[in-house]
Amino acid sequence: MKYLSVIILSFILSSSMIFGQNAYEVRQQRTEWFRDARFGMFIHWGIYAIPARGEWVKNRENISTEDYQQYFDAFDPVDYNPKEWAKLAKKAGMKYAVITTKHHDGFCLFDSKYTDYKATRTPAKRDLIKEFVDAFRAEGIKIGFYYSLIDWYQPDFANSKDEQAWNRYIDYMHKQVEELLTNYGKIDILWVDYSAGELSGEKWEATKLVEMVRRLQPHILIDNRLGGNMFKDTPDFFAGDFGGPEQITPPAIIRDDSGRPIPWELCLTLNNSWGYNRTDFNYKTAHNIIYTLINCVSKNGNLLLNVGPDAKGVIPKRSVEILEEVGEWMQANHESIYGCGPAQFEKPEWGWYTQKGDAVYAHVTNFNIGQICLRGMLGKIKSASLVADRSELRLSEISNSNTNGKYVGKDDIFLPNLQPRLTTTPPNDASFIRVAKLALQK
Repeated sequence: MKYLSVIILSFILSSSMIFGQNAYEVRQQRTEWFRDARFGMFIHWGIYAIPARGEWVKNRENISTEDYQQYFDAFDPVDYNPKEWAKLAKKAGMKYAVITTKHHDGFCLFDSKYTDYKATRTPAKRDLIKEFVDAFRAEGIKIGFYYSLIDWYQPDFANSKDEQAWNRYIDYMHKQVEELLTNYGKIDILWVDYSAGELSGEKWEATKLVEMVRRLQPHILIDNRLGGNMFKDTPDFFAGDFGGPEQITPPAIIRDDSGRPIPWELCLTLNNSWGYNRTDFNYKTAHNIIYTLINCVSKNGNLLLNVGPDAKGVIPKRSVEILEEVGEWMQANHESIYGCGPAQFEKPEWGWYTQKGDAVYAHVTNFNIGQICLRGMLGKIKSASLVADRSELRLSEISNSNTNGKYVGKDDIFLPNLQPRLTTTPPNDASFIRVAKLALQK
């Protein structure tokens, strides 16, 4: 069977070469919408919202399956309204959303026929994923399914050394993925989590799994947590379509071994928890989020920002407030994010550039003394404007050139100060980040 899989895989790869496409080009085409969208919502939700101490509570507190059952028996999200979630995501400027259909505790938000450990058997008595898909699809937001490869509920998962038990678990896991990609229409992202040590790659029968996924949904994007190497000239078949750094922004553009850029996505918590945590008030500000989003886009990356709804199905008030503030900034400045990527100019000390075609966007994110220096851009800019209102920005040479001229380059040009007066403490909110559009000479 494995030999047959190799033959099929070789045929797929050779066929793509026949039509003038290699694996890298195919991945670039498949991820085009993803690299245009740039901003998505991550949603961690499950019965762990009842203890309200994060999604790893069962493991970290060594709660037995018997004691954890109380949360299953009590799960009844009476205020769950995914239409409100979808409207919030759209308002924040998010173009796609990924929800935990099953996390590590094994509980399924969807109506799987292969287990009773699911929402339809709780007091909720509903397929919560179907409602999610319908609501987000209605808002034009692309759909992503998170699915945990590991499972603390299934006894066969704990017996990975027992071949028969492990084969039963792999069969169960593959069948659930098949359900998710068969019963809910077009799905745009499969976000599997996670591989570690020997539980990686073909231990999951990854080639077989991805063959099934591609057959069911040829267009779908798959993350890189099955364990393959996506940096090789010809990536492993199950390596995934995009990289997934967690809680850390890469210092530079992510590239493969040939120096070609690889799509990637930072997944980030809004506070310090993925699942709902009642006592975690360490929230990032809207300024933090926008700053991070710009940083990601400037390096060819996306931002997948997490919210953790409570046991009633409500996204915490503080999360909503932050996302609405982010949305206000996105409403005014989204053209510097969607469809943009790295710029042809070096990163300035006062913020970041992004670029789309002949337009370079200067994001002023850091407090700066004096004028905003556009290094090496003299004679290269046709016009400049403030993105938020399209008002003209007049470029100038350095002020007090007799004194300061010796400290700048002969090809440097300057923007007027886009920041608050020096006597005013810069506000730590989204309105502080301003964006100038620099139309380049053709």
